[in-house]
Amino acid sequence: MTTEFDLGALLAERGAERYELHTRHLNHQLPRMLHTIGFDKVYERAEGAYFWDAEGDDYLDMLAGFGVMGLGRHHPVVRKALHDVLDAQLADLTRFDCQPLPGLLAERLLAHSPHLDRVFFGNSGTEAVETALKFARRATGRRRVLYCEHSFHGLTAGSLSVNGEEGFRDGFGPLLPDTAVPLGDLDALARELKKGDVAALIVEPIQGKGVHESPPGYLRAAQELLHRHKALLIADEVQTGLGRTGDFYAYQHEAGVEPDLVCVAKALSGGYVPVGATLGKDWIFKKVYSSLDRVLVHSASFGANAQAMAAGLAVLSVMENERIVANARATGDLLKSRLARLTDKYELLADVRGRGLMIGIEFGRPTSLKLRGRWTMLQAARKGLFAQMVVVPLLQRHRILTQVSGDHLEVIKLIPPLVVGEREVDRFVDAFTAVMDDAHNGGLMWDFGKTLVKQAVANR
Repeated sequence: MTTEFDLGALLAERGAERYELHTRHLNHQLPRMLHTIGFDKVYERAEGAYFWDAEGDDYLDMLAGFGVMGLGRHHPVVRKALHDVLDAQLADLTRFDCQPLPGLLAERLLAHSPHLDRVFFGNSGTEAVETALKFARRATGRRRVLYCEHSFHGLTAGSLSVNGEEGFRDGFGPLLPDTAVPLGDLDALARELKKGDVAALIVEPIQGKGVHESPPGYLRAAQELLHRHKALLIADEVQTGLGRTGDFYAYQHEAGVEPDLVCVAKALSGGYVPVGATLGKDWIFKKVYSSLDRVLVHSASFGANAQAMAAGLAVLSVMENERIVANARATGDLLKSRLARLTDKYELLADVRGRGLMIGIEFGRPTSLKLRGRWTMLQAARKGLFAQMVVVPLLQRHRILTQVSGDHLEVIKLIPPLVVGEREVDRFVDAFTAVMDDAHNGGLMWDFGKTLVKQAVANR
């Protein structure tokens, strides 16, 4: 006898309780935060780069689920692949056979990094980083891993050890042996390497926090230094990989860079099935899996499952057939250039930077007396409040979802689905211009700023 399960009926009956359920059973601070800033929306459906609410109003997604939705939501090719793999009823995860889909996906991924040879599949970006850390330590016989200040590589214990944000690390130590070096500082890197105990440097070619790009020539020079000292270069491409920056991998912007290990995840999932992958050189994998009795020395229970592999293969197919990387480069250049032209118009707008469809908009101290007083008030309460003041009206008045790039940063990060085009650029730039006009004219957003100040003071 089978028991019927009706998902639609369950959602119809209980869906309206979503915020109450989270408050009672999950992270209770999340709904509190959403209520505070007015982000407690109820989205009914999504497709491509848009959400719709119950009233039928559309919302432009410039966040892409923190980069997961590289192809937008519910891409038909990825959906079909998942239907196909479920209908095939494969003998998946037997643990004692070799299914074809993992090998096929590894082959397709490695084609974009010809200097790499093998892949380990896990379930997330942080697992991909954990794998890289373990493999680097095993391959070199050393314990210490260097990372860059202000970096983000995940929140599990190992990846947290190379996280450059103290707010994430507080209360979770002791962590793995590690040392932070400034992004772009080759002298600091050389000093640490001379100690002889460094296994690797892990680096985001473009840091997600603040959208800071590694300086020209840094990755190539760092790679040469590392190899001279028999240490490895790990490229964390969890957010920047799969076309986000206008090349398949962000490290490919710099000629001659060939990381020893590369971490990917997020967009590889198609937004459906969690997947992470660590690509590496043959000799590193052979150091880890050095004998038959070490065949399972590093594994993941759900790693390389058929649904994740099918999603990944479909994503790579779409990227090639729909020229996703080229679109990210062209649309990103258009968006960045149009925003950059606004820096002369608005004194609160300090910088526009990034590559492809990973763009940072930074705000800074204004010159006029009236605006400077308001800016100083916000900074005294909590750095980052002005950026939040821009994010909120973008959603509430213009139905555009964005994010502040990191805690205590006056930077908005734009990482929309890679399928956006000129229409979405026009909508965002028009909305952003309206919000900045309001800010410079002393409009309603400053009233909301006072609310944020009170909330920041109350939370101290």
